Amino acid sequence: MQALSDRHYRALAEFRYQLRRFLRRSEEAARATGLEPQQHQLLLAIRGLPEGREPTIGELAERLQLQHHSLVGLIDRLERRGLVRRERAAADRRRVHVYLTEEGERAWREPSVLHWQELQSIGPDLVRALQRIVAPASRRHEGRHAISQPPNQGDDATAG
Repeated sequence: MQALSDRHYRALAEFRYQLRRFLRRSEEAARATGLEPQQHQLLLAIRGLPEGREPTIGELAERLQLQHHSLVGLIDRLERRGLVRRERAAADRRRVHVYLTEEGERAWREPSVLHWQELQSIGPDLVRALQRIVAPASRRHEGRHAISQPPNQGDDATAG
């Protein structure tokens, strides 16, 4: 494994800073509407699930990067608040799908709009920070997933 240069560390630190900045504001927006951040994330994950994906416990756990039991606890809390409902899958009764209720539809909107607006504001800084990391590797490995490749000592991590 190659060592990182000071420029690489600065690029990584800037990216983490910009990412954390967005996440902090996202958490504040969720709390301002009466939701815990993970609750909003789950509502958004259900609402924003890619086409062709089913809102199963496993899929949602992956989307939120949670363990199965942690997600079930989160779903339990949202179900008690009337924001989600569970349904057994028609084709396979062992599978449980999670859906937003009407109240859940209303609950995710306001913080999501605030998140979208926030990204319009700080998004360019976040993109620039990521480009400082990805651009040198992209030039080296056109057509490959650049971020997974370790940098060479000569890469300009602050270009962009």
